[in-house]
Amino acid sequence: MKAAYLETTGAPEVIRFGELPTPTPQGNEILVKVACAALNPIDTYLRAGTVAMALPKPFITGTDVAGTVAAVGPDARRFRVGDRVWGSNQGLLGRQGTCAEYVCAAEEWFYPTPANVSDQAAAAAALVGITAHLGLFQRAHLQAGETVFVNGGTGGVGSMVVQMAKAVGAKVITTVGTLEKAQLCRDWGADCVLNYKTDDIAAGIRTFTAGSGVHVWYETQREPDFFKMVDLMARRGRMIVMAGRQAQPTFPVGPFYVKDLALHGFAMFNATPAEQRACADDINRWLAEGKLRVPIGKTFPLAQTAAAHQFLEDNTLRKAGTLTGKVVVVP
Repeated sequence: MKAAYLETTGAPEVIRFGELPTPTPQGNEILVKVACAALNPIDTYLRAGTVAMALPKPFITGTDVAGTVAAVGPDARRFRVGDRVWGSNQGLLGRQGTCAEYVCAAEEWFYPTPANVSDQAAAAAALVGITAHLGLFQRAHLQAGETVFVNGGTGGVGSMVVQMAKAVGAKVITTVGTLEKAQLCRDWGADCVLNYKTDDIAAGIRTFTAGSGVHVWYETQREPDFFKMVDLMARRGRMIVMAGRQAQPTFPVGPFYVKDLALHGFAMFNATPAEQRACADDINRWLAEGKLRVPIGKTFPLAQTAAAHQFLEDNTLRKAGTLTGKVVVVP
């Protein structure tokens, strides 16, 4: 099979495109013929070596996938050959990734793709959707009528947070950098969209909440400003952090505890398969109902996976501003 893989970590140029053996499913594994793979920032960190995880050699990059079951292992029970599926959590913790013509992994990491949902949408929603869901519902226990704030409403995770919060009847405040992105967030139902380049974000939040503050703050930025966050939170609000591995910001302990606040940090790949499947069930329902729309910013052929990594890295690390939504790779 054709695959995008690396033998050593480094710049995007370490990614090679060539032939690797097509795996044979064992035990409860399934073999999926890939229709679409989606990239996430964690893929670039693993490739660069800035996040240390055990990597098989050669290592196929990519975390998310959608496609069709081509073969099943002798102990697989959930899927049959010909079923359309999507999944995430590959390319992590020693597992092979998804940027290849075929992916072979345990069936517990895959979910049925609704008939009216495209492979690209399913793959693009995978990791970011599960991440958003874990933060909003498993950790923050978001309820209808509460107010959510998320930085970057058109980013991978941010776009999912906006739409999932609206799907359960919450109110959403988000930030963007352009008029076009503002309109996109409004189309998804965001109640208050602020331009971080021109608007006073704190004043906008206070105005929208009539001074009562935010119930759930979903922080997607790498360097959280906890002084600002705590000041803008409602009593018994919940803050979510899931980015910024090297960040060590100062923390306003006093203002935090006198408001009865809670702070939750998590990495989605620590969630069990059962926990992630609960997220996937909601994601599938919302995708099928049209309540969850996945922005796809740029599509690359599998042979250009190195360029896809470079493009994603330029936007996540160097703030190029040329990406709205997800980067996907197609064989």
